[in-house]
Parts: sequence; structure tokens; C-alpha cells
Amino acid sequence: MKLYEKTLNSKDIFVGKVIHVMHDEVELENGETAMREIVAHPGGVCVAAIDENKELFFVRQFRYPYKEVTLELPAGKLEKGQNPLENGKRELLEETGAVGREYMSLGKLYPSPGYCGEIIHLYFCKVDHYERQQLDSDEFLNVEKISLDKAVEMVLNNEIPDSKTQVAVLKVAALFSKGIL
Repeated sequence: MKLYEKTLNSKDIFVGKVIHVMHDEVELENGETAMREIVAHPGGVCVAAIDENKELFFVRQFRYPYKEVTLELPAGKLEKGQNPLENGKRELLEETGAVGREYMSLGKLYPSPGYCGEIIHLYFCKVDHYERQQLDSDEFLNVEKISLDKAVEMVLNNEIPDSKTQVAVLKVAALFSKGIL
């Protein structure tokens, strides 16, 4: 099998500041057609920043789609023309005031590949020093530091439902246990 779908037609349903929704007609490898609803997203970045005490920096913030406060690693939407690593460094500084060093890619994450084209780039860094937090005018959050061991426990106990945070925390813990970090 080729496992490929050819786009025949694409219709814009909604074009917003963050997402672009399309309704596509595709040709399947058996010659049949099907419809696909797609959410295009510019992508994101997430940073697992750890300090000298092996504590990760987290942010608590209200997430409107869920109508609840979530605990997440610092993250943000990719800005046009900026590479993911530079975007991650900026987000870490803006949200926490921390400046990292020795950045390492933890790979990428497809949060919901059935309908959304978002790709989240994951990074690890060690905290080098602190500057002033630089929140956006519409951004309200609290910064918390949590030990890596406690963060892993929280992920395993379903206390952190955010997928990018779960994956980054577990990858960092695995890399520490293997002596890579």
C-alpha cells in the first residue's frame, strides 16, 4: 500500500489569527474519494527547563477551551519567520523570566494528527540565569518549580493532562535515567 491521499479540492471554512479550517476532498489509494476536515496551525514549541536543584519550571494558566486552570511547561505558538528553538527561548524568558543554556531537542509531537496539522517542537535546557518575566498583555499565569521526580509522579497520576508537558517530562526523566542529561 502507498498510504497516501491526494487532495482533489480544498475549501476554506474559517481563517483566523491562530487556526485555518479547511474542508478537503481527497482521492484514496483505491480510487475512491473521501472528505477531510483539517485544522491548520502554525505549530508550537515547549521547553522543559531545569534548574540546578533538578526542578522544572511550570506555568499555571487558565485554558479557555477547557474552562480550567492547567499546569504546563512553558510553551507557545510559533511566530512567523522564527525557528522553533529561538521561539522556545523567547517563550521561556517571557513566561518564566528564566534564560536557558545547553538546549537539546526532544523531538516533535503531533498533538492530534487525525484532523490537525499542528507540530509542537520539544526542547530541554538547563537554566543559566534569571531576568524579568515578559508576559504578553493578554497572558496571566503563575510560575511554579516542581522536582523532576514529582513531575513524573504527577504525569503518572493524571494530574497533568497536557500532552506536550507529559511527553517532555517523561522524555527528560528517561534521558536522566540513562545518564544522557
